[in-house]
Amino acid sequence: MRGLNRRGQRLELVAGLLIALAIPALSAVAAHAQGVATETALTAEPLSGKAQASVAVNVTGADGQAVSGAVSIEDNGKPLAGLALNAQGQANAVLPLSAGTHSLRGLFVGDAAHQASASTAAQVQAATTAAPDFTVTVAPTTKTLTAGQNSTLAITVTPSASYLSSLALTGAPAFVTLSCSGLPDQSTCTFTPETVEILPPSATNTNTTGVVTSSMVLGTQAAGTAASIAPHSANGVVWALLLPGVLGIAGIFSSGGRRRWLNRLSLVALVGLVTMLGTTACNPRYNYEHHGPPANLPTPAGTYTITITAQTVNGITAVTENTTLALTVN
Repeated sequence: MRGLNRRGQRLELVAGLLIALAIPALSAVAAHAQGVATETALTAEPLSGKAQASVAVNVTGADGQAVSGAVSIEDNGKPLAGLALNAQGQANAVLPLSAGTHSLRGLFVGDAAHQASASTAAQVQAATTAAPDFTVTVAPTTKTLTAGQNSTLAITVTPSASYLSSLALTGAPAFVTLSCSGLPDQSTCTFTPETVEILPPSATNTNTTGVVTSSMVLGTQAAGTAASIAPHSANGVVWALLLPGVLGIAGIFSSGGRRRWLNRLSLVALVGLVTMLGTTACNPRYNYEHHGPPANLPTPAGTYTITITAQTVNGITAVTENTTLALTVN
């Protein structure tokens, strides 16, 4: 009986040790499954005399590893812009602001190994003497696509009160053209409409705010294979090689002088060489016709900062405003 009790105590001790060793391992597995915690910090400085702010975002992981992906910048809780983090987990930008007080916050959207996080708000006072004529925003400010997918985003152009007043004085509308830059290879962006119209305030214009919208379609490309093309008959190549030789032999027998024979032989050899190069793999057209077009390249994976530009011209000067979108391609 005493031996059984000792054996039971030993089993309990072993079980306790196994549980003690398993708990940290299980905790590590759970933490990895949920992603590593991150910390996002944002600093913002107003630019002197301008309705703009210089913004810097830094995202660090609790594991000390580099953090990649996208951050969204919010202004008083509303999406303002999207930025791609660099290899050090940082992003910098100069963002347009309307006149007055702003509360800017950075939100890291997370990646495959890290959790999302948000910074504390940074207060910025934008200059009131240099308010932009209009602002342009995109929603959402961050987007994740798999290569081959497309997505539609909303673009909003909002004129300032002073800009609307200037339009009311002239009675003429303003036309704002939209474009984008910073796209990765094998991707596109299109706007519908590409040019939006801001109407001046009037008794018949019910859009008193002047706000206009457009749809932006982001397109990416998946990897593809070229269609196989049946090889052309070799008869054409054979004749292209034999014909100059036949003509050369005929020329030799019809010639009376040796020098003339050598000149003709050189000419025939040159014609034969050019013909051969034009009908073999040295010719790009030959390669295309016999092997088909090359395979489609996919949009490279990564996170990119895409700049969306809105521009209007009054006949003398051009007014340009920008916003940014963070695009992640898997």
